Amino acid sequence: MKLELSQRFFFDAAHTLERQYETASSRRIHGHSYRAEITVCGEPDPVRGMVVDLAVLRAVIAQLHDQLDHHFLDEVPGLAPATLENLCAWIAREAQQRLGAQGRVIRVEVARPSSGDRCVLRAQHLD
Repeated sequence: MKLELSQRFFFDAAHTLERQYETASSRRIHGHSYRAEITVCGEPDPVRGMVVDLAVLRAVIAQLHDQLDHHFLDEVPGLAPATLENLCAWIAREAQQRLGAQGRVIRVEVARPSSGDRCVLRAQHLD
């Protein structure tokens, strides 16, 4: 039986963005409050009864949080440009790399609730 396990985290960060519309405000350094959620999937370990120990997942998230929270996203290695799409991909790659064989990341969601923006990356797009 495959189960999914998710954990959310929140961070505030600044970035710039080169775009075709709303160019003046996007080019200036500006910030957002983000909500991110990582979902892993797998068979529960028969002895421990867990897909992934939540302590392990929380430790991975703490590392990601430290790299993102109150940072200038344009300077995060492997992320730029700091779009919602690239944040999803970066979080998925980084989380999977840190989890290794302990869990399979199948979904990442990054949202900016105050503006209603959201991006979702699903397993078929992680390979």
